[in-house]
Amino acid sequence: MDERIIKYFDGELSEDERIRLLRESEVNIALREELLEVQNVRGVFLFSADDAGQAEGERQYRCFMRLRRRTKLFRMGGRVASYAAAVALLIFITWQTTLLTIPKSTEQAVVRQELYTPAGQRARIILPDGSTAWLNAGSTLHYPSVFEGERRVSLTGEAFFDVAHDASKPFIVATGSLEITALGTQFNVSGYPDAEYMSASLVDGSIEIRTLGNPNKTLLKPNQQANYAKGQFRIEDLDKDQLLWKEGIYVFKGQSLEKIIGKLELYYDVEIVVTNPQILRYRYTGKFRQRDGAMEILRIIQKIHRFKIHRDEESNRITLS
Repeated sequence: MDERIIKYFDGELSEDERIRLLRESEVNIALREELLEVQNVRGVFLFSADDAGQAEGERQYRCFMRLRRRTKLFRMGGRVASYAAAVALLIFITWQTTLLTIPKSTEQAVVRQELYTPAGQRARIILPDGSTAWLNAGSTLHYPSVFEGERRVSLTGEAFFDVAHDASKPFIVATGSLEITALGTQFNVSGYPDAEYMSASLVDGSIEIRTLGNPNKTLLKPNQQANYAKGQFRIEDLDKDQLLWKEGIYVFKGQSLEKIIGKLELYYDVEIVVTNPQILRYRYTGKFRQRDGAMEILRIIQKIHRFKIHRDEESNRITLS
């Protein structure tokens, strides 16, 4: 491996050396592939939802690259998934192409990026404009490597955005049939494909919501939430406890077991079958850690209203009776 690549990501190259390396990679396919692979490896190691996790990821990344230099136990080239498996990482990052940027004085290619968080995990990313996005489990965020004009991202699932203020460039989140527009604010968007409704929740600032093809907009004020279903918006007060997923906590307040099961299936990618419909009417209030998993959450609920739990690991199915 070209030693300049490691120095590039460790911030040890001068600006001239950095630009020279990037320009060389434009004509040297092998060099470009190595740059992309090291970037992917670094991204997998460093991606974490908290500062402590990022610090540990940085340490693991440096150990990994030292091992790479000494032993050359593996070849670079499309094996990022195996690297992640080797270190038991559970957050998957799919880079469709490079995030490397050349200084603004030179031309930049705008390419699409994708970030996916698997069941039972969450992740945080800094977008090209400095905005921060937190992704809930089972969510996918598409965004460009460089924002030009408007700042537009597309979301499947749920994410919380802390938008960097730029009055000249609105920040737009597209999810399903909704578009949410902001300039600089904090808001949550939930748009899972199979959910009964999509929602936008405003913590600070202001956002505008509209349906695709409709010029009419709904304006939210801080501490309001807009739920959209069957072509209608319903505005209600925001329950900030519902945003604790960002901290790894799921909150249920007086919700039926039927709705809780729906969310567990969504968050943990598991099928939950109920053979006794009567238990679906039971209601529960509680806070659960995301890392507890679906089985542990159900066991805690089971202590309030008794029912049997059986898990089939092979089919990834939980049966309640």
